[in-house]
Amino acid sequence: MSNSESEKVVSVSSRGQATIPKEFREELDIDAPGRVKFVRTDEGEIVVRPITSVTDLRGVLSGKRDEAGRSGVERLRESRERDEERDAALRERRGEEE
Repeated sequence: MSNSESEKVVSVSSRGQATIPKEFREELDIDAPGRVKFVRTDEGEIVVRPITSVTDLRGVLSGKRDEAGRSGVERLRESRERDEERDAALRERRGEEE
C-alpha cells in the first residue's frame, strides 16, 4: 500500500451493509442517502465509486434477468411495443370520434 492510500476498517452487518467512513464520503462527494457502485479493477481490487449521473448506472443490469428470464432490453422492448399499440389504439379512437 502506498503512503498516499488510507485504510479504514468497517463492520459488515448480517444483511451485508457497511458504512462508508465520513472522510471517504466527503472526499468522494457521496450524499447520504445516496448510491455508489462497486467496480472490480483489472488488478482484482474492488473500488467504490460515487454515482454522479444516470449514465454512471450504464451496464449495472448487464446479464441480469427477471423472473420470466427476460433481460432489461427485452423488457424495455416489450414495454415500448405495448406503448405503441396503446398509442395506435388511441389514435384510431380519436379518428372515429372526429
